[in-house]
Amino acid sequence: MQIQAHEVDLTTPTGPMRCYVYRPKDGGAAKPRQYPAIILYSEIFQQTGPIRRSAQIMAGHGYIVIVPEVFHELNPIGTVLGYDDAGRDKGNADKVAKTLEAHDSDTQAIVDYAASLPYYAGSVGAMGFCLGGGLAYRAALNPAIAATSCFYATDIHSGMVPSQPGNDSLGRTGEIKGELQMVWGKQDPHIPAAGRALVYQKLSDAGVNFTWHEFNGVHAFMRDEGERFDAELQLLGYQLALSLFRRALY
Repeated sequence: MQIQAHEVDLTTPTGPMRCYVYRPKDGGAAKPRQYPAIILYSEIFQQTGPIRRSAQIMAGHGYIVIVPEVFHELNPIGTVLGYDDAGRDKGNADKVAKTLEAHDSDTQAIVDYAASLPYYAGSVGAMGFCLGGGLAYRAALNPAIAATSCFYATDIHSGMVPSQPGNDSLGRTGEIKGELQMVWGKQDPHIPAAGRALVYQKLSDAGVNFTWHEFNGVHAFMRDEGERFDAELQLLGYQLALSLFRRALY
């Protein structure tokens, strides 16, 4: 499918949030064809080239893909951080400056926006990478989210993103009602084996409907920029996510 894109600024309790929206092109019919939506959460760097291309790939398979600026309260609209030391330092500082509760209200604003679109089919999922994998896991707590794909999700096991007492994502795992997909690199130092095992145990104990995929890969193997990129694993990752969303959202 060919795709089209636009930008929208959504109102949230913590300020305006720029979102980038990708979807299949209209075919010229009087009534637009409807598609499921996917909220795609970025790394700490916001919408970089690799994140935009990920959104375009998913949209080209028949989805409305909405990419929020995850740190909209902390940066001017349109901010993209570099894949360098300065970008990592700023992104990591933003990560601990924004609460999970603020991310929750962002997610609800996107869910509400999707529901207002004439080309929305009525089902919504979430996916994300690195920080965004953790935010997708958090979004799965929202009852509107029917399916979630998390790639090397950071901070779930460590609780590094701040929240109110008792409101951490891991502790609320049992509230996830949709289908969940967890994808990891076994050589990822950011989520060691013990951290992955903790998440697996919580999901199992809570009876969540989930699949678990571990590959011989490093952190950010899906990012098609830089030395960590693994093209074979990226293709496998997209196939997993697309299979999940095709089954659960259509």
